[in-house]
Amino acid sequence: MSGTLYIISAPSGAGKTSLLRALVAAVPEVVVSVSHTTRARRPGELDGRDYHFLDHQEFEARVARGEFLEHARVFGNLYGTARAQVLARLEADQDVILEIDWQGARQVREAMPEAVSIFILPPSRGELERRLRGRGQDSEAVIEARMREAESELSHYAEYDYLVVNDDFELALADLRALVRARQLRREAQARRLRGVLTEMLGKS
Repeated sequence: MSGTLYIISAPSGAGKTSLLRALVAAVPEVVVSVSHTTRARRPGELDGRDYHFLDHQEFEARVARGEFLEHARVFGNLYGTARAQVLARLEADQDVILEIDWQGARQVREAMPEAVSIFILPPSRGELERRLRGRGQDSEAVIEARMREAESELSHYAEYDYLVVNDDFELALADLRALVRARQLRREAQARRLRGVLTEMLGKS
């Protein structure tokens, strides 16, 4: 495989989704894998763009067939990443981002230990709670549950290769772009892309 697989995790409210949208817009060689889920579609979401929406029976059938690279239960809903789609993109020299939680990240690392993992942190607990409340979409009970889930997610930060703090959005985006660019400049990756140039400069036919 020639593309790089990125695992990116963060507690809800850390700004992961906004950062990834900006990253993909700035670095078109990178794509975010669209996950499958059993949760209800939210207003404005499109099937195939935001998620592939499945019922529980179909999701479990795909798990039984081994179609997911990883899958996990979050807030009572199931989420999973289609193995075939990810591998096809990597084989086509695309870099692929998996936007998944720590449970899924563990499964992916076991299956593909070469994956690069990044954890996005909020600047503080207080700021994380402020962002969750600022959405204006969730009840007090849901916010409290999300804060407990955030503590659980944060406790796994040490399992990741890189930590990026999303305090200043543009700085956090620059950090992500730097990590992706550094991977693109690895000798193995560059040697493939520059095979013709290297052959010419070395005087080889």
